Amino acid sequence: MEIDWKEIFAIETHFMALVLRATFLYLGILLLLRLLPRRTGGEVAPTDLVFVVLIVEGASHALGDYTSVSEGFIVICTFLAWNYFLNFLSYHVPFVEKLLFSPPLLIIKNGKIIRKNLRKEYLTNEELYDQLRKEGIEDINEIKTAHVESDGKISFIKKGG
Repeated sequence: MEIDWKEIFAIETHFMALVLRATFLYLGILLLLRLLPRRTGGEVAPTDLVFVVLIVEGASHALGDYTSVSEGFIVICTFLAWNYFLNFLSYHVPFVEKLLFSPPLLIIKNGKIIRKNLRKEYLTNEELYDQLRKEGIEDINEIKTAHVESDGKISFIKKGG
């Protein structure tokens, strides 16, 4: 049995078609993830999550019967380029950062829960109190402010500290 190296590395799909498909897929999934509440993503930024998911997707296609390693590599390089470019832009252009990453959302102020903001993030009282317990906070009145951060974590600032 001989290995056909040309078949493994042959590019059957037009280069720009691969790049455009990868681009639309990356940006489309990023947009959908940006519309989700923050806490669903956990500790991973949306751009990083899209990048990891699409790298796996691109690599899996390279292992299939219908495409080559080279095509999978082109798709992965496109994802990598978009990830780098958007991270670079978000660092240098505040407007892009605001588009990609949500600003902190106030959920507790002076010991009072801001229910409408909990609803925006689909955060239940039980989940909020669970986070309070994990931080060693026994009474919500100890809290000056609490925010859901852009990465989905909840940060607490205690009164007097």
